[in-house]
Amino acid sequence: MKEDLIRYAAALPKAELHLHIEGSLEPELMFQLAQRNKVEIPFNSVEEIRAAYSFSNLQEFLDIYYQGMSVLLTEEDFFDLTMAYLNRAAADNVKHVEIFFDPQGHTDRSVPFDTAISGILTALRLSRVQFGITAKLIMCFLRHLPEDAAFETLKQAEPWLDQIVGVGLDSSEVGYPPSNFARVFAAAGKHGLKRVAHAGEEGPPDYVWEALDTLHIDRLDHGNRALEDKKLVERLAAEEMTLTVCPLSNLKLCVVDDVRNHPIKKMLDLGLRATVNSDDPAYFGGYVMDNFEAIIENLDLTREDIKMLASNSFAGSFLEPGEKRAHLAAINLVN
Repeated sequence: MKEDLIRYAAALPKAELHLHIEGSLEPELMFQLAQRNKVEIPFNSVEEIRAAYSFSNLQEFLDIYYQGMSVLLTEEDFFDLTMAYLNRAAADNVKHVEIFFDPQGHTDRSVPFDTAISGILTALRLSRVQFGITAKLIMCFLRHLPEDAAFETLKQAEPWLDQIVGVGLDSSEVGYPPSNFARVFAAAGKHGLKRVAHAGEEGPPDYVWEALDTLHIDRLDHGNRALEDKKLVERLAAEEMTLTVCPLSNLKLCVVDDVRNHPIKKMLDLGLRATVNSDDPAYFGGYVMDNFEAIIENLDLTREDIKMLASNSFAGSFLEPGEKRAHLAAINLVN
């Protein structure tokens, strides 16, 4: 029975809406780029890197995540990183991706904004031809840095805004409420950019309220802890707010102690538009289908639930209405 559901999930077209491109840096590629760029890293082998990918909370993960970024220096590096992710996404029957990137993680170590975005965009342009995947790019602000730094990043992005669909907010959540970034999100909105934010992963439900009311988000990244607030759940359901949920990430960062306790089934039952995503797959042990397999094996999901999760991923995307309808029609054709 579970095997049948996994096969069904694999056959469904899917969109991925919560993927940090820097978080798809597999140990093999990190080691390869370190050698190519002559960057010293504190690891002597791919196995040592993989062993270091063990952590128990968001901050421990971020420490190794930023260390890994140090090997990304050239346009070619960002191109190779993005192509490697797209190849894995294609294997999971992902048809559309909306990718996060963290420009401040690069500009703060003297890698030009243009270098990072050029490499990523070149790969995204190829993705339709090579993998049959459409792609959009979301630029994230790092919330542990001041809002003035986010404004500087938005300024650097101005020549590229026609190729960026939106802005996001990520990095350490607790102690850095969304309201700290209300002004820069308002400025991004004036540029016509969509707005998304990580909230309610480790942070309290109040952060989700802030993301809604001060950042005016179009989509909520994570949102697990919203379930602690009945009124908030009712609002998210009424507004058809998409939640980009990341089950294996939640397990690895101890947001949940066991996949059997993951709230994604409860989210669906409460009428929330939940989706399945991989977040930082190289670090969290799985891409989109790995996440589907984990929840199918550990939760009492029905075939209808799985279809809904795939449908939600397109409904919650920033694709045009006609494109969404085409993908939803394709989902209905899968037996």
